[in-house]
Amino acid sequence: MQTILIVEDEAKMRRLLELNLGEAGFATLSAADAESGLRLLHENHIDLVVTDLKLPGMDGLGFLQAIKRQNTALPVIVMTAFGSVETAVDAMKAGAADYVLKPFSLNEMRMVIRKELDVNALREENRSLREALGKRYAHPNIVARSARMQEVLATVERVAPTNSTVLLGGESGVGKDLIARAIHEKSRRASGPFIKINSTAIPENLLESELFGYEKGAFTGATTSKPGKFELADKGTLFLDEIGDVPPATQVKLLRVLQERDFERLGGTKTIKVDVRLIAATNRDLREALEQGTFREDLYYRLNVVPIDIAPLRQRKEDIPELVNLFISRFDADSAKKITGITPDAMQILVSYHWPGNVRELQNIIERACALSKGPVLAASDIHLDSRPAKSDGGNAFLPEGMTLERWEDEMILEALRRASGNKSQAARLLGLSRNALRYRLSKIGIADEGEKEG
Repeated sequence: MQTILIVEDEAKMRRLLELNLGEAGFATLSAADAESGLRLLHENHIDLVVTDLKLPGMDGLGFLQAIKRQNTALPVIVMTAFGSVETAVDAMKAGAADYVLKPFSLNEMRMVIRKELDVNALREENRSLREALGKRYAHPNIVARSARMQEVLATVERVAPTNSTVLLGGESGVGKDLIARAIHEKSRRASGPFIKINSTAIPENLLESELFGYEKGAFTGATTSKPGKFELADKGTLFLDEIGDVPPATQVKLLRVLQERDFERLGGTKTIKVDVRLIAATNRDLREALEQGTFREDLYYRLNVVPIDIAPLRQRKEDIPELVNLFISRFDADSAKKITGITPDAMQILVSYHWPGNVRELQNIIERACALSKGPVLAASDIHLDSRPAKSDGGNAFLPEGMTLERWEDEMILEALRRASGNKSQAARLLGLSRNALRYRLSKIGIADEGEKEG
């Protein structure tokens, strides 16, 4: 049985929480002030703390900081009055797991407690990740040969069975939608709907009605009522992509849904309750958006319960060969033209490229190569990369993003080889190098000189 420590100076509220949590199957200990609470923490095993922020003597924020100095892993839920949200955000920054605004329903408190206990169990399991030697994780259509992607799938395995909100981070094209779907398919909600919405694909003035629906007559053209994505995702998962671009007014309603699990349609008065697990994704740094004031702090902490960062393709190049083979088999199945493989030279070009567009760009390159190839095996001459320099910030970057001078030189050599259709002598002339100098540089890249007729 899990034990919850309740620290609340109002005796009636303290007793009410004791009785309600006891009925829910928890053991409880309680204290009227922070000093007594700290003594109970020293003397007993506590799984979670619920504390008011307004306490006699040491306040709730000081109590939280004292707990975190002793045990950073112990989840703490803070209670605060409705008008003190900023204080609750300060508590989240100091390490609180979540906050509940007074007045709250006892059902809401139980739900928040169970969620945080689930998350804490997940974190405990994650601490033993690296000790599980030899364990490899897999999911259909997700290539995870690299250590970075193995860590992502390991977290997916652990977070999927919970109801915790997940925030996926990573550059555009890394496959955040695939990870979101994997979480849904491995969850207890797998039989329910998986609804996806991209906030940048919808005009700002229509996003709120898309998410929450609208009633007939809510605005000009609303001739019928329409449910929103939250209603459609009831008992399932809602994947909200590009969360960083959601406008401030919609952020307020999102925060309410995450806190209270209810909302009203646009132009409506009826409160609608939903049971939805939210997975959000962004290719922006939300912490920078917080500093700029374009993203709400309280919403950020509600979303950032379990963050999963997906590395760009240039940082997990071990995945490229398997991704290439996956895409070749996919496009081969959809085409009358039979593509059976790829040459080592062509594969080396792909592995050496810096992939600013990540996995999505690789997929497009392979689709183009399969469509235009002259034979059943993709050759270096079939690989057409975007050779334009990557965009720079303020024009200060001299090399493309993620590139070193050595890698840029290697890429130019591979591009010359492609334009020469694999003829090394012709490639050497394009580069202004001798045949021996090119042979040396190719050996450094890992391409053997198999000999050829001089061109």
